[in-house]
Amino acid sequence: MVYGIVGQHIPPLRLNLLKGIVAIALLILTILLTGESLPTSAPTPILLLCLSGVIGISWGDTAFLAAINYLGARRVLLLSTLAPPMTAIAAMIWLQESLNLTAWGGIFITILGVAWVVTERVPGSSDDSPAHLWRGIGWGLLAAIANAIGTVISRVAFTTGNITPVWAALLRLGAAELILLGWMCLPNRQAQAISFPYRQTKRIIFAACFAAFCGTYLGIWLQQTAIKFTAAGIASTLLQTSPIFVIPIAICIGEKVSWRAIAGVIIALIGIGLLFFS
Repeated sequence: MVYGIVGQHIPPLRLNLLKGIVAIALLILTILLTGESLPTSAPTPILLLCLSGVIGISWGDTAFLAAINYLGARRVLLLSTLAPPMTAIAAMIWLQESLNLTAWGGIFITILGVAWVVTERVPGSSDDSPAHLWRGIGWGLLAAIANAIGTVISRVAFTTGNITPVWAALLRLGAAELILLGWMCLPNRQAQAISFPYRQTKRIIFAACFAAFCGTYLGIWLQQTAIKFTAAGIASTLLQTSPIFVIPIAICIGEKVSWRAIAGVIIALIGIGLLFFS
């Protein structure tokens, strides 16, 4: 929700870079406080995690933030529900991870519930009249594909090496930030950097840092923990359920929540229950 607001003031590439810098600083602080050393591992898992970060964070997150600017949060979240089945199918091909019928049922029921929530039309919202519809769809599909590929590559790294989730998160973010910095050093990006007005944006930068703490620092750390300890398709499905948690937030800030939204949450929770049962 915060990124949806901040994205109206900071370009996607710049916002992706900013949230990564904040998250890396917090991850380094966490490692120093916990005294967790880099596990001894072959170079292949480390390189795979770096590649996962380049694809899933530098490409995928930038595409996701760009898609939000074109389509609005609801439609982008709907496109994001394509990532779990893509991830599960890719994991079957590359990792020979087989899911039983209960797990597949849980995946599709969860996606159905999330999709029912995010496709509801909200009167007066920008989601009903998105600018540059097809460009937004293109960015959204790119984000979903990058997310699926990044998740599977992370899973491969965990199955072939002994790396903890916090170090995995740091390696992925570090590699992604290097690519983003190189991207921004291109001549046209430098011109945008000079012309972008940073005056009167202290609140926006603070909001971006807060979102980076919740969504990038904690989010990617917990994401890597999920990918390490369960099948890639199940982890990806659970990671796409954030729209159902928007409902109680909306209630707390006084927004009206329809029965359709509540029904969608219930359907998604049934799917999640099937995933845990499987």
